[in-house]
Amino acid sequence: MAEVTSAVSRLEQEYRHLRRDLPPGFFAKPLPRRQGTIVQMNEPDYFRWICGIPGKENTIWEGCTLRAYIFFGTEFPYSAPKIQFDPPLFHPNVYPSGTVCLSILTTGWKPTFTVSEILLSIQRLLDDPNLDSPAQREASNLRRENLEEYNRRVRQVVEQNKTEDFQVSIKRLVQSGEFRTTARSPPEQILEID
Repeated sequence: MAEVTSAVSRLEQEYRHLRRDLPPGFFAKPLPRRQGTIVQMNEPDYFRWICGIPGKENTIWEGCTLRAYIFFGTEFPYSAPKIQFDPPLFHPNVYPSGTVCLSILTTGWKPTFTVSEILLSIQRLLDDPNLDSPAQREASNLRRENLEEYNRRVRQVVEQNKTEDFQVSIKRLVQSGEFRTTARSPPEQILEID
């Protein structure tokens, strides 16, 4: 029980910090707590967050905001959260499930990392993928072998996830309380790539 209390305390602190100092263009908020089919709008579930990660300016990702979910465990901050894009996206370091493959979320995790640092790391990863650790073979191969086709596919993702569309959908979700996602807390280990 102390672990859960410690995790909630840290996550409350993270949310307070983000409300003051969220990087420009980002969105991050705990989902409302659910009890069965009832959504408790004024009761945040600090273990599940919805986020918006903007494409970095002056990159091929500029103009989009990608929806992602963060799943924190009760051991947070001593274990890394899981991040999952919803819908999954075409990227060398994103598994077909949408789960992000990033070293700071696995072997490089430190309890001092903040949610803001995690989100900024994912934003950097979008334009600077780690091709030595692919999670999506097709995206990785295209990035290496056919940059023109890779960029075309990324532009499709950007077109499908325009920032203005994200802002409208998030506003609607927040007002309605109907946070729906296909994202699920991913397994601890993902052994295969597609």
